[in-house]
Amino acid sequence: GRNHSRRFSSSLCTNQPYLILGGDYCGVDLIKGDNVGHLEYYDPCKGEVKVSEKIVPMEFLELMGRIGSSHGWVASLNTRDASMSLIDDLNPTTSLDSYPKRISLPPFVTLPYCQTQLVSNVAMSSASPEQEDCVLAVKFFGPQLSLCKPCSGPNTKWFNIRTPNRFFNSQVMYSRRNQMFCMAASGGHYTGSWDLHKHRHNPILNQLKLQNFPKLMQPELGLLDSCFRREDLVESPTGESFLVKWYDDGSSSYSDSEKSKTNKLFLVFKIDEEGNACYTQDIGDLCIFLSKSEPFCLHASLYSGLTPNSVYFVGFDDIGVCNLATSTVHQIPNINPDNYPSMTTFWLHN
Repeated sequence: GRNHSRRFSSSLCTNQPYLILGGDYCGVDLIKGDNVGHLEYYDPCKGEVKVSEKIVPMEFLELMGRIGSSHGWVASLNTRDASMSLIDDLNPTTSLDSYPKRISLPPFVTLPYCQTQLVSNVAMSSASPEQEDCVLAVKFFGPQLSLCKPCSGPNTKWFNIRTPNRFFNSQVMYSRRNQMFCMAASGGHYTGSWDLHKHRHNPILNQLKLQNFPKLMQPELGLLDSCFRREDLVESPTGESFLVKWYDDGSSSYSDSEKSKTNKLFLVFKIDEEGNACYTQDIGDLCIFLSKSEPFCLHASLYSGLTPNSVYFVGFDDIGVCNLATSTVHQIPNINPDNYPSMTTFWLHN
């Protein structure tokens, strides 16, 4: 009864982005005895909430332990033993006939004065954790970053890294251009890069020179001083690097008649090879996706219905799109944020 306009769809186009929402209970699996349901998701290309024909265990549809995703794989954390799993059950683009893939990983080892219960996000170096050279990164709130090679089987182990304190709340992403995991430090004035080899304990730290910073109006200046701030690094399919500074006061101001929201601000800076980060309101045909998943960027023209030059986001209490040219933020229609906690709702793509 939450949305009467949704319709069934067996699959999406390959690589198309989608937003995990939850699931509709449909009964009990007669073979395994598990409660199962249909995956509910939002298709931004069609602007519709849909329900997949795939049958998924309700434990995954309702799992509060979902801690992020990368390339369509969802990471879940078992808080009882600090172990982690990668699953593809929540991917509506996979075939209805394919057997779900699940990869179990060993429990985390917590570094001294760190914690492994609260996760910022996860990222992967390859499209699938089944690839031999794939490396998975898990960034926790605090200084711990943990890496592993998921396909190592019984030999899989975590390599723990203590990052500088300036990366306490950072989100991790994998740069194909540099072939390293990268994060923006708090404030966005530095970036750090790590891998499993030379730079595991000796990261590359680069200073960013923020340029062409926009002139802000008084309401926007007040927002900067009083709200939550987050910095994300994201890389385009062609290797362009961007820093997104996201400001949010965490309050809800939507009403039935409102078209946009004024308590959010997104500032995008394009980064060149010398570390110059130039503010821009025009990223062309690109659109950026931010949530608890690994940040990613797509060409809007490849997916009919996406809005170019925009940021799609999952906030504290809302899900929306920011038009970078006008700095206006619009809530995505047909989605009630009260029904979908932001900690378990995130953008995915293969």
